[in-house]
Amino acid sequence: MQALIRHSISAFGVALVGIVLVATPIARAGASETGLSALHLLPLPQSVRIVGACDGASPESVLAALSSSGEPGGIALVRERWAALGIVAHRGTARVLEQGRSGPRDAPIGAYGLIVNARGATLSSNTAEGMFDAYATLAQLPIRSGARFRLPCVRIADAPALRWRILSDDVSRGPLPTMRYFEERIRTIASFKYNGYSPYMEHVFVDPAHPLPAPLDGLTPGELHALAAYARRFHVAFIPEQQTFAHMHETLKYERYADLAELPHGYLLSPADPRAQAYARDLITSELAAVAHPPFFHIGSDEPSDLGRGRTKAQVAEVGDGPVYTRHVVDTANFVIARGGGRPMIWDDALAKHPELFGTVPKSLVFINWHYGSDATYQPYIDRIARGGFDQMVAPGALNWNEIYPDLDAALGNIDRFVTEGKRSHVLGLFQTVWHDDGETLFEATWVPVVYAGASAWEAGPVDRARFTTDFAHVFFGSDDPRYASDIDALARARTTLRGHNPREYGDYLFWADPFEADLAKPAVLVPPGLAAPASPDTAANATEAGSADLAAMSQIRLAAEEAMAHLRLAPPPPLHRNAAAVIALAARRYDLLGRDAQIAREARAYYDDARANADGKHDGYVYRGLFIAKYLLWEQRDAMLALEPLVKRAWEYENRASHEASVLERYHHAAQRAIARADRISDTVYRDYVATKTLPTFDDAIGLSR
Repeated sequence: MQALIRHSISAFGVALVGIVLVATPIARAGASETGLSALHLLPLPQSVRIVGACDGASPESVLAALSSSGEPGGIALVRERWAALGIVAHRGTARVLEQGRSGPRDAPIGAYGLIVNARGATLSSNTAEGMFDAYATLAQLPIRSGARFRLPCVRIADAPALRWRILSDDVSRGPLPTMRYFEERIRTIASFKYNGYSPYMEHVFVDPAHPLPAPLDGLTPGELHALAAYARRFHVAFIPEQQTFAHMHETLKYERYADLAELPHGYLLSPADPRAQAYARDLITSELAAVAHPPFFHIGSDEPSDLGRGRTKAQVAEVGDGPVYTRHVVDTANFVIARGGGRPMIWDDALAKHPELFGTVPKSLVFINWHYGSDATYQPYIDRIARGGFDQMVAPGALNWNEIYPDLDAALGNIDRFVTEGKRSHVLGLFQTVWHDDGETLFEATWVPVVYAGASAWEAGPVDRARFTTDFAHVFFGSDDPRYASDIDALARARTTLRGHNPREYGDYLFWADPFEADLAKPAVLVPPGLAAPASPDTAANATEAGSADLAAMSQIRLAAEEAMAHLRLAPPPPLHRNAAAVIALAARRYDLLGRDAQIAREARAYYDDARANADGKHDGYVYRGLFIAKYLLWEQRDAMLALEPLVKRAWEYENRASHEASVLERYHHAAQRAIARADRISDTVYRDYVATKTLPTFDDAIGLSR
């Protein structure tokens, strides 16, 4: 497959621009900074050649030569990016030519050619989508040279490995983007050559026939229509993704819809009730009225775990869950097809368990093959669907859900394997998923795995992670500062270190857990120099080798986080995606506080126990010192949480509407209040217990942990 793609690209390049290109990726080893090594392009084009040592026309003159009659979305990308870099149009002799030529029949859709020389730029493609992608590459070409930018003389022939590169975006679990940020999101994925955007909707669409379930600032039909039109400008297909079966609790919690549920106020629209199917069809009809004739329509239908447990219990007992589920799939898919909704899509998990029923399902159905575990291979899942004769898209995850920052080491490895195997198996495309299960994660934190997945789906071979991280820092932030790549690596190290020392599964869960709780208070007790040994036998027994390892891990997490914090504290904001850089800084601060909270849980206990060990009426100085420092450490927790809150608020409001913001910020207030209450209890202990009786309760009793 790789050889065929490269052959088609080279042939296409000849047909378009009359040149023979080297069908190899950029090779930077040994190249001078004025050559290939200076280029940072994402995705990496299939074929690039630097032409001699010449410079192309100045970017200022190329910018001035962009024609209003050219490809509008692509030109907008160039203008936006170059303006952010400080490139100002200055009319000269440069020309920008668009050449629509006929390439060979086997040329992939989206193939393009790009030549930059001293006379200007020539962009060639036989499709509008390919022309747009040529501009997306041109936008990334300027190289900083001192205080200015220059364009290298290059010849590029390029095409995607996979026909579809689609982002699946969860907008139903809390974060719901503003229209401005929806547009920024669409424009950004287009700049990295995604050609599909699919908002995942449960209850957030304000259906005129069923307005009750949607939040007060939900997505209106007019907004959905405007977003679809905006996406078309950047050659991104807007693909509604509406749950029609499970994951519908936000609707079924309302009494008006409660009797449509499989279980009372549950999560599954019961197939035992025709009104449930009618409700789903109303949603589909209204969304297709807003987004006319999309190439696909996603009907959701994953994880129907309640099927057969309530109103369909008798049906499932009689014929099995497979036929009952498949009936829903067939009816809903046919309804989408009849309404001009394009090819129906479905999550593969439930139907793939019943390959014996594949023959009853329309062959136009596209399976979205999702797997988020770190499997050694995903090939068996791909093969199972392929044997049924269905098109499919591979759907890895960003592994951002419930996380402070995505689990990059796991996510990028999974994406690489899944997409690489998908390309070898000729799948239809990529359906990259971003989820917000706990309702507080930020989309701005997901750009590394999202862009990596897009590059994997475009490039013919695997994407080298080290090369990608370096290119990402340059291209995404528009900065030559290599420390942005180091910041990303630092957060990856922090998350990977946390994985081996986390009794709970996700970073957010551990961040919000009470570090003083027994299951999180790891065995070691950090005893600062000069303090007495812990007073109580239970805490003394906790000084174990395992606990020492845990404390070392917390230190490693903090050191990694503080590396990014120190850089971003003083670095000027990057030219592009400043808010994404701010979200990296925010994530680093949260990792640092997570580690610090674990340390405080041990240090506060140690200082308190030292005070208790000296509570004999003869060592008041030690007692008051231990008690007051324990209280000050709790105040440190309070101050840290309250310092984070405005940063979270700013990041949330950059992206999202207001409806879920209060519940996110309340966590910081609650954690600060908990620390305040505990500090106050220690103050009470000073006077109620020690001053009055020269005794002290246990630490757990003092701060209210005893049960």
